[in-house]
Amino acid sequence: MSVWPAWEVQEHDGATSWFHVRLAFPDGARVDALAVVCEQTVSVEDVRAQPALSLDDLTVLADWLEGSLFEACGLEPVLAEGEEWTESGGARRARPAWPRGIEGRWQIAQEYRAAQEEGVDPVLAVMCATGHSRRRSLRLISQARDAGFLTPRHARR
Repeated sequence: MSVWPAWEVQEHDGATSWFHVRLAFPDGARVDALAVVCEQTVSVEDVRAQPALSLDDLTVLADWLEGSLFEACGLEPVLAEGEEWTESGGARRARPAWPRGIEGRWQIAQEYRAAQEEGVDPVLAVMCATGHSRRRSLRLISQARDAGFLTPRHARR
């Protein structure tokens, strides 16, 4: 993730800071955003993504950006219940350990199909459920396909 300042407005009791943010993923996906940090909160003003983000993806975007933006402002975020500090200085949500093996693959397939039925990005749903990166989540989805829990991605000619 890359973060660089756009501008800042000084107010009598603090400052509001705007930042340009870029998330680049190994598979070529990219998200560019204009984010605002004010009073220990992060808001997203503008987003451009390739491929496009779903509405559910947009709702969690500020959470993804929060740690890096607070660090850029020299602030420490207030941790919510169930969050903990990571070694990199950011916050992460505590989550139960994801099962391995066939049970884990079955649960990946359940998350994937539930997201499809809701009309949201299934890869992001798996990322959120497991806490893994996009690349690792795609690998887990592939393993669920290989185990027969999901239909094949593409028919080969």
